[in-house]
Amino acid sequence: MKISIVLAICGMLWSNAFAQDLIQPRETHFDNMRQLTFRGENAEAYFSGDDKRLIFQSTRDEYNCDQIFVMNADGGDIRLVSNGRGRTTCAFFNPVGGNIIYASTYMADTACPPPPSMEFGYVWAVYPGYNIFSSSGHGSNLSLLIESPGYDAEAVYSPDGSMIAFTSTRDGDLEIYIMKSDGSKTWRVTSNTGYDGGAFFSPDGRKLVFRAQQFPTEEDLEEYKILLEKNLVKPSKMEICTINIDGTDRKQITDNGAANFAPYFHPSGEKIIFSSDLDNPREHNFELYLIDTDGKNLERVTYSEQFDGFPMFSYGGDKIVFASNRNNGGTRLTNIFIAGWVE
Repeated sequence: MKISIVLAICGMLWSNAFAQDLIQPRETHFDNMRQLTFRGENAEAYFSGDDKRLIFQSTRDEYNCDQIFVMNADGGDIRLVSNGRGRTTCAFFNPVGGNIIYASTYMADTACPPPPSMEFGYVWAVYPGYNIFSSSGHGSNLSLLIESPGYDAEAVYSPDGSMIAFTSTRDGDLEIYIMKSDGSKTWRVTSNTGYDGGAFFSPDGRKLVFRAQQFPTEEDLEEYKILLEKNLVKPSKMEICTINIDGTDRKQITDNGAANFAPYFHPSGEKIIFSSDLDNPREHNFELYLIDTDGKNLERVTYSEQFDGFPMFSYGGDKIVFASNRNNGGTRLTNIFIAGWVE
C-alpha cells in the first residue's frame, strides 16, 4: 500500500475520531463535522441529487492542475471522472439525472494552461480555452455541451435538471446565461458591465444568486476592461446579487465593498450563504456568512480564522459541505469538509 494512501487513511481515522474538534466554539450551525480530503488542493464540492455523492475539483497526485473527482459523501471511493487533460473547473451533478457537467481547456491544449501573471496583483485567470462538457456520473460518454469563442464555465443545473446556468464572455463581457439542459435555447440573463458569475439556482428554480463585480471609480472600471482583454479579472470588490432567470428584478444583496463570492441559497430560499473577507480584508481571510434575501440580518457562520468558502447545502437541507484551510497543519492546503446543519 502506498505511503500516501496510508497517511490519508490515518488522517481520516484521526479527524473523524475528533469530529467536534474541527468545529470552532462559535460555529453553532455545525454539528458532527468531518474532513473528507487529506491530500492535494481541493475545492468546489457539490452534492448529487440524492446527497450520497460529492463532485469536486482537485490538484493532486500526477495532475499539475485541477481535475474533476467524485467521492461518497463520507469521503470514500474517490475517483477521477475528468479525462486528466488540460485544466478543469466548476463541476456539478444533474440533481435528477446523475450525469455531470464541468468546464475543461483540454480541446484548446491538453497541457495545463500557465497560471495567471501576478504583475497586476491578485487576479483570476479567465482561460478562453474553457468549454463546457457533460458525461455520465462515472466520467464515461464525454460530450461537448457548450463551445463558443472565449470563456465558457461555471455551469450548474437547476434543481429540476431542466436548465443550466453558466458564465461566458461570448458577448465581450463576463455575463450569466441560461440554456436548456440539452444545450438548446440559450438566453442571456445579466447585462451590467463587470464580472457577473458563479451563479446558482434558488430551490424553486426561479432565481439565481451570483457574484457581481463593483467599480467604485472610473479607474477601477478601466482596470477591469484592460485585465479582461488579457483574460484576467481582479476579484477584490464583488457583491452578492440575485436575479430572476428571465433577467428581471436584479437586486444587490450585500453592500460592504469586500470580496464576496460563492453564494448559495439556503434550503428555505429566504437566506443566502456566501464567503467573504469583510471582517478581515487586509489578510484576505474568508469566512462564511448568512444573509436574508432582502439584505438584512447578516450572520457570521464560521470562525476558523482561515479560508472557508464554496458552501453548498444538501438537497435534504440537513448537511452542508464547504472547502476550508482548517486542520491543514499550518500549510496552505485546502480540503473538503462536511457537517450537519443546525438552524
